Amino acid sequence: MFTTRRPLWILAFAATLAAVSLGVWHLAWRGALAQLAAKAQSDLDLASDRLTSHLFRTRDLVVVLAEHPVLVARLEGRGEAAAANALLREVADKTGASSLALVGRSGRIVAASDPGLVGQALDRRRQPLLRALNGALGTASRIEGRADGQARRLFAFAAPVFAAPGPARGAVIAEVDVLRFEQNWPTSPAVVFFTDGAGRVIVSNRSEVLLRDRTGPGFLGHAPRRLAGHDIWRLDAGPYLPAEALHLSQSLPVIGLSAEILAATAPARHGAALQAAVAAALVLVFGAFLFLAAERRRTLAEANAQLEGRVAERTAALVAANAELTREIGERREAEAALKQAQADLVQAGKLGALGQMSAGISHELNQPLMAIRSFAENAAQFLKRGDPEKAARNLGRISDLARRMGRIIQNLRAFARNEAEPVGRVDLVQVIENAAELTASHLAREGVALDWTPPPAPLFVRAGDVRLTQVFVNLITNSADAMTGQAGARRIRIDIARAGGRLAVHVTDTGPGIAEPEKVFEPFYTTKEVGSGEGGEGGEGMGLGLSISYGLVQSFGGNIRARNTGEGACFSVELETWDEREAAA
Repeated sequence: MFTTRRPLWILAFAATLAAVSLGVWHLAWRGALAQLAAKAQSDLDLASDRLTSHLFRTRDLVVVLAEHPVLVARLEGRGEAAAANALLREVADKTGASSLALVGRSGRIVAASDPGLVGQALDRRRQPLLRALNGALGTASRIEGRADGQARRLFAFAAPVFAAPGPARGAVIAEVDVLRFEQNWPTSPAVVFFTDGAGRVIVSNRSEVLLRDRTGPGFLGHAPRRLAGHDIWRLDAGPYLPAEALHLSQSLPVIGLSAEILAATAPARHGAALQAAVAAALVLVFGAFLFLAAERRRTLAEANAQLEGRVAERTAALVAANAELTREIGERREAEAALKQAQADLVQAGKLGALGQMSAGISHELNQPLMAIRSFAENAAQFLKRGDPEKAARNLGRISDLARRMGRIIQNLRAFARNEAEPVGRVDLVQVIENAAELTASHLAREGVALDWTPPPAPLFVRAGDVRLTQVFVNLITNSADAMTGQAGARRIRIDIARAGGRLAVHVTDTGPGIAEPEKVFEPFYTTKEVGSGEGGEGGEGMGLGLSISYGLVQSFGGNIRARNTGEGACFSVELETWDEREAAA
């Protein structure tokens, strides 16, 4: 029966195989599109926030300049044009603005960062000057051609200038070139672009898209279609853009732009095809098993028909064959059960290993305050024995401060693990380094390491968090000390503070063996140490978490941390933004 109907069985199996593969592919493709859409939306939100923040710095600049007494005096006719021009030129040089101009109510430029613009008249009906002269903030974007054939894409912000009660006397206008923003754009596989009200692409991370007409029918040669609730584009725009991409868009009314993203769907298709191939392979294996079982049954049936006269003689053999089949099935079931148990054991082992790493990392982060508490407690006991309660009370007060600091360290570690951060504020960098030096003093003494640190005579204020920044320098100092463990010759750590542009840079330099791979030293779990003896990649043993955590903390302050070799040892440089009282007040 099976032989006569074999073609039908083969056709049915082929249809089942195709249906299962197609169904798995469809489900996997829809799921992959949903994940791709979530990732693309996150990338689009991040890019939009970065551009908005970049442009709003210029908006805040014109708001501050609108109240500057030199510019107000210039509009009232009391100030010198040279002083106003010099002020605007200095501010433009420091902030990176393309141009700054002071415009009177008549629309004529009375002062500018480019003195050649003074005296020119602007159309008072054009944005953003019209809004500024009416007492509101104005925003606009424009594209300016150049003699070399290139185009400058500029954003303009205007703020009204009030000299007395009544209408605005004039406006401060600032223009910023978005090319600076694009040059610092992080590398991304997705195509992100922003269009103005006229539908022109004014900002993008792909030069092939810039200045194209988004509203035109031939934009990137795209052919849109809807699939599973998503907008899918087929593109014909050269080898540097995807052939098929998921399209998302959102409006940014605060800057008058629309943000769009094109995320390549090729990885999602590849993943769906891979899952469909795995499902097809499983169906093929199952079909082969059924085919072998059917063939076996067919052979047994033919043998039974040929040897029907010797049923009694063959009964024992058939029983034995049946027993063998039963034993094989039992062995397979036992093997499946053993495999499931082994998989469960591996999962549990992975959980226990992760828990052990987390415990070791937290133990390392709290080791320094605990050692300091122990030292202060022993000293307090000695002072009490000597009848010196005042010094004992000071030590107990330090123990209380360190206990509170440990609580804050745990809170900071939890916030870092959850990608959270407390608001930054004004922090005295000198006092932070003093605290870190105090916390690590006993460790340095035990290791025989000398600390070369001379605090400046006056406080230096930066944007950071007090406890988190202290933890960064504690990590760097202890890491440098651990790197010199067992080293012959001088063991010295030097801490210097220098100005780097608008930032303060703290250099922690040691006389250790240096860093084998400086570019990897801030990666999580990168270390050449064993668990329990400190963090870092310069030498020693540890979990490889301290420098990674320090990197994340410094980044959360808006700063940067780098590592390099100096020839005499290693140097870690921490750059932090200086605290600007005027910016904080604005």
